[in-house]
Amino acid sequence: MLKKTVVLGATPNPERYAYLAVKNLLAYGHEAIPVGIRKGEIEGVPIQNGQPEISGVDTVTLYLNPEHQRDYYDYIFSLKPQRLIFNPGTENPELMRMAQEKGVEVEVACTLVMLSIGDY
Repeated sequence: MLKKTVVLGATPNPERYAYLAVKNLLAYGHEAIPVGIRKGEIEGVPIQNGQPEISGVDTVTLYLNPEHQRDYYDYIFSLKPQRLIFNPGTENPELMRMAQEKGVEVEVACTLVMLSIGDY
């Protein structure tokens, strides 16, 4: 099943994992919506800045360190995701607990690995 995914912490820098996540999500046929602070695009998809309204979100995959996540708590939950993926280095017990209390599935995993092994 294809999953509409918000990549929070997206960047136009092709050396960053958030960039690769968008690229690989698209390659596997998922709808990837990059959201970040820098302007640019990934594989022709513009990076949205700020906290854009997005409907029909299945997954939010995080590429923000825990300190920067606090500013996005309300935004993340406004997207009404079914799942929240904490990529390596983004683990945040406070946000994980909040998500679980709201019935959002929490995964501590690497989006790139999940895609490559067919477990996304």
